[in-house]
Amino acid sequence: MFTDEEGIAAVRIARAIVDAHVHGKGMPKVDWPESFTAKGGVFTTLSTHPGHDLRGCIGIPEPVMSLRDALVRSAMSAATEDPRFPPVGPAELDSIVVEVTLMSAPEPIPYKRPEELLKLVKIGVHGLIATRGPYRGLLLPQVPVEWEWGVEEFLRHTCQKAGLSMDSWRDERTRFLWFTGQVYMEESPWGAPRPKPLGPACKA
Repeated sequence: MFTDEEGIAAVRIARAIVDAHVHGKGMPKVDWPESFTAKGGVFTTLSTHPGHDLRGCIGIPEPVMSLRDALVRSAMSAATEDPRFPPVGPAELDSIVVEVTLMSAPEPIPYKRPEELLKLVKIGVHGLIATRGPYRGLLLPQVPVEWEWGVEEFLRHTCQKAGLSMDSWRDERTRFLWFTGQVYMEESPWGAPRPKPLGPACKA
């Protein structure tokens, strides 16, 4: 678990990295929390303001490097390497908000039959990774809350993100991992970061 101070620092650092990278500058000088030297997973999400349309979202979900290095890669990639969008330009920086998700290590969900997932997965708590062979897709825990999905919808859309049919969650060859995330975001472009609550979705 990270403190709010660490989460807020992560957003401020990600904003500084995005700004420097988009302007073609080197790595900015920032004050890193000591805890970020440990290995960890992280996602950086960029959204338009107002409107909250996705503008870029890239992460390092597995704890394969220090959280410091993962945040640098995540922030840079979200700004210029998300294949769904053109690179962010300097003129856009004043209309984009930065969000950072600090992740726990993904773990296999302990279930035998796919139907058990409907009771195990908790909206507003878990993020999901769907896998089958070379196919893999991830959705962060805030996604079903924002879209007001129930658990089955969450499972279906995670399969779709993996490039599988939406009903693949019922196939025993499809396996799921889960993780939790602490989410922090700017209130407005360049605004003060704050924790982002992940309350229950409107649908059961």
